[in-house]
Amino acid sequence: MVEPVLLTVTQLNTYIKSLLEGDLNLTSVFVSGEISNFTNHYRSGHFYLSLKDEKSVVKSVMFATYARRLRFLPEDGMKVIARGHIGVYEPTGQYQLYIEDLQPDGVGALNLAFEQLKEKLGAEGLFRADRKKPLPPFPTRIGVITSPTGAAVHDIVTILARRWPLAEVIFCPVLVQGEGAAPQLIDALKRMNRLRCADVIILGRGGGSLEDLWPFNEEALARAVAASKIPVISAVGHETDFTICDFVADLRAPTPSAAAELAVPDQADWLSTIRNQEARMASFLRARLEQLRQQVDSLAGSRVLRNPQELLAVQRMRIDELFTRLSDGIKRRLTEDEARLAALSGRLHALSPLQVLSRGYAIASAAGGEVVSSVEQAQKGDKLSLRLLDGQIACLVERTERFSEQEESGDGKKSDDV
Repeated sequence: MVEPVLLTVTQLNTYIKSLLEGDLNLTSVFVSGEISNFTNHYRSGHFYLSLKDEKSVVKSVMFATYARRLRFLPEDGMKVIARGHIGVYEPTGQYQLYIEDLQPDGVGALNLAFEQLKEKLGAEGLFRADRKKPLPPFPTRIGVITSPTGAAVHDIVTILARRWPLAEVIFCPVLVQGEGAAPQLIDALKRMNRLRCADVIILGRGGGSLEDLWPFNEEALARAVAASKIPVISAVGHETDFTICDFVADLRAPTPSAAAELAVPDQADWLSTIRNQEARMASFLRARLEQLRQQVDSLAGSRVLRNPQELLAVQRMRIDELFTRLSDGIKRRLTEDEARLAALSGRLHALSPLQVLSRGYAIASAAGGEVVSSVEQAQKGDKLSLRLLDGQIACLVERTERFSEQEESGDGKKSDDV
């Protein structure tokens, strides 16, 4: 019979931990379950979560060293397969799964990461058509960011030289796959923008697996493409390959060769257009010259050019006609004005005071020149002047009489002397 041993809590937890971590069956296990209570500890970078099935739950942790390797972000409700080992967290005596790798159950990690980033950037509006910049119609400098050893750069340079040899190619060699590819792609893109050394940028590579193309799905590169002031053409992989850069770029080309064709116009098409325009202009000028030649011939045979005096005679006749019309108009206007003046003079003469005086009336005025129109204005002994039609008479007032209202109205009766 084993003697009982008195243990502290710490000793008990330590012993249980040694048992679990010493079990070879628990040093590397694969556990499938559904994520719940997921916490992303941003300061430390650790992931804390629980894995559960229909009946049980196990606490789990994924330290930052392993979490940084994930291509996707775990979420509650996501079914995953976790690889790790079983251990005990001594302070609480709780056993938990220490996760070293995590894979989505039923879909690849890269596919899931792709869809998560696509949804995130789409919600931010980075894929909107209204934020995409138009390509310049006649670029003079084409920036090319790709691998110096792949077939893509050869195809791009060859097509650019054939279609638009006027453009200068600014080539920036970079890695296009592997761990260091995305930082180099970002640095090249930012450098071209900083130096403004291109009118349009082709960013891409040839085909490959999803893992090979993954640098073009990195969030940092997608944001660098979106922030570019120079239009960017994304040319990654084959026609069936899609990357995050394709959605963010100003234009997506199905292949690097297609990107070169989209970046520049075709000189053969423009030369054909210019030749057609040249032919049309030459035809128009010939027709115009022939029309003018016919006009000159017609004018040269006209009577006016054969006998210029005839044109002068016609103009003289026209002048004589205008002079006659002008003279008649002036005379008619003078006659009308004289008649109107005579009518106005008659009306004015009828209103003249002299006309009244010619009928035997007189105008009396005092010594100061004021017109006397009432007996109230004159007294016995005042000197008055009477204005007649042909002169005036000086007189002395001997008496004044005021007419009654009946006399003023013409009934003949007079009032007493005043």
